[in-house]
Amino acid sequence: MQVKAVRTRIFKEGEDLLTFIRAHIPSLKDGSILCVTSKIVALSEGRTAPVAHKTKLIAEESEWAMPTKYAWLTIKDGTVMATAGIDESNANGKIILLPKDSFVTASSLRKRLLKLYGIKHLGMMITDSRVLPLRSGVTGVAVGYAGFKGVMDYRGQADIFGRKLKMTQVNVADALATFAVLEMGEGNEQRPLAVVSGASVVFVVKVNRNELKIDIQDDLYRPLFDKLPKKVRR
Repeated sequence: MQVKAVRTRIFKEGEDLLTFIRAHIPSLKDGSILCVTSKIVALSEGRTAPVAHKTKLIAEESEWAMPTKYAWLTIKDGTVMATAGIDESNANGKIILLPKDSFVTASSLRKRLLKLYGIKHLGMMITDSRVLPLRSGVTGVAVGYAGFKGVMDYRGQADIFGRKLKMTQVNVADALATFAVLEMGEGNEQRPLAVVSGASVVFVVKVNRNELKIDIQDDLYRPLFDKLPKKVRR
């Protein structure tokens, strides 16, 4: 598998995203996955606001929110994240929200790009960054995708010793996003686009946008933090 990030000019708020993509990626091979950072998707939708509105917007954009030492801990679209995904970095003095609906946008872009590039199989992914519990640094995550299955399900299959797997599923979408975000960068790299080729994915026409979600009552980590000591041995 190969991931190639694409350096571009600075994307301007309100400009056409499809035109921007075609200008920097004139051709795509069949079976590619095109990754676009959520920031320029949000900019294309005008999803920005003054910094002074940040706390108000965190509450409005979240299903649940709690202030912490460093940021608000929130749940948005069924996913735990900091500050409802609202970001000040590379925002030119504003704050940038997450796209309105990344799955809808990914699907729409994919349909149009299939025709423009003249290919049959194309994955489309909108990426963002997240922090993980008890781990330093950010990693990539797919906030929306289209054209490929986001989960590889091993349940019911046998492992190398014939033991039937009961729980194992692979998060394909976020794994690919992690590779892409690593190459796209988090600072001044100016690489908001990336092309993944040779990935082991199953291409589909329609995705299940809820396939990666887990009900909070079934989440493995839910009971953990109520029982942790104030300091965790590292």
